[in-house]
Amino acid sequence: MEKKRWIGKRDLWLLVILLAAGGIGMLILFLRPDTVDGEVEIAVSGTIVETLPLSEDTRLVISGANDGENILVIEDGKAYMESASCPDGICVRHTPISKDGESIICLPNQVVVTVRGGEKRDVDAVA
Repeated sequence: MEKKRWIGKRDLWLLVILLAAGGIGMLILFLRPDTVDGEVEIAVSGTIVETLPLSEDTRLVISGANDGENILVIEDGKAYMESASCPDGICVRHTPISKDGESIICLPNQVVVTVRGGEKRDVDAVA
């Protein structure tokens, strides 16, 4: 009586091909860069006044509402508010932004700085 194999040669080849394809797919996912060339969108009183690339170091004076003034700095792919004429200065104390959708808001001067594109955001949900 002949013993039957648990796995045949064709099954073994199929398994090897599927494992190789999965390995290649994982390499592509892990080796691709997480950063994308992003840009900073600057809005005053709800109107976009300027769009700047995150990849270029820049220092920009923004004329806000009520004769307010903000100074935006873009360095090393991150944007931050260097100074502001507003009384509270919350926007100046905000951490630098570089991820898609992050914003710095100066309410007294009605200035909103938002990143479009840029680094991917970390997952902030539980599945």
